[in-house]
Amino acid sequence: MILILARRPNPYTGSPLDRAAHRREDAEWVAAALADPGSLFLPVWQAKSLLRGAESGRPEAVFLPASAGAPFCAPDGAGPFPWAFLGLMGGRAVFAFDLATEDPGILPGGTDGEFVDLRAVPGLLPPAEAAVLAHARGLMYWRTRTKFCGVCGTAVLPASAGHMMRCPKCDAQHFPRTDPAVIMLVHDGRRALLGHSPRFPRAKMYSTLAGFVEPGESLEEAVAREVLEETGVRVGRVDYHSSQPWPFPGQIMLGFYAEALSEEITIDPEELRDARWFTRDEIAAHESLGFNLPRLDSIARRLIEDWMANG
Repeated sequence: MILILARRPNPYTGSPLDRAAHRREDAEWVAAALADPGSLFLPVWQAKSLLRGAESGRPEAVFLPASAGAPFCAPDGAGPFPWAFLGLMGGRAVFAFDLATEDPGILPGGTDGEFVDLRAVPGLLPPAEAAVLAHARGLMYWRTRTKFCGVCGTAVLPASAGHMMRCPKCDAQHFPRTDPAVIMLVHDGRRALLGHSPRFPRAKMYSTLAGFVEPGESLEEAVAREVLEETGVRVGRVDYHSSQPWPFPGQIMLGFYAEALSEEITIDPEELRDARWFTRDEIAAHESLGFNLPRLDSIARRLIEDWMANG
């Protein structure tokens, strides 16, 4: 089996931010950064990002100036709008805040752009902007859904510039959650195993297999287990390809290639509607054969494309 390397970075990676984690506990510095006219602010609304140019197919992120964004970020974190310090970009502090249940019209007059789901503009955003927007989206998703202590049930309070929720009763600390998921292209050298899930947004899409890592399980064991459970195919060698943050809502996708040791397919109907072996020629001709490949901004697409290029 030939090791297949990633040919280029995955979407939502390569952030230009210096996360400056050492500043998160410095309340005085954070307050000064919130008040700094040079700071930048990224609003999130219903898990969507503020973009301009999306309708023309040339989207770009809208960074609000401090005059428009800072009023939504109470320095003590007690205001109605969750916010967090994302990091430094070109020496300027960058914050994200969530409009929560408010209408986006609450933003200052003259604010350009519209709120768009990042997945609606796959591969069109400048890569650096896509990475920062994904960071903001994922962190705000966690902030808006972490309201009570999982230990004692008390309402929690924000700390560490929005990167921690602390319980005032039992002092438990709650941090942003990222769930590890393995995603793998199973192949025998000549053919790739792709499946169609009832959860896919497109009815004719075939993609790589994927699943969450379970407690006490290595990544390689998770790959083998998921493939066997979903398709009945046994795998041997497992090679790492690359990773991709996927804040939809909070996963880190860990990409692998897996060597098939068997070829008979027995699908789990709870997970898949179909699974098939495809040659490179068939994948290249997917449109004429009536099926779709994964979205352009997904690591699944990169796994397939890099395997195709290695043939």
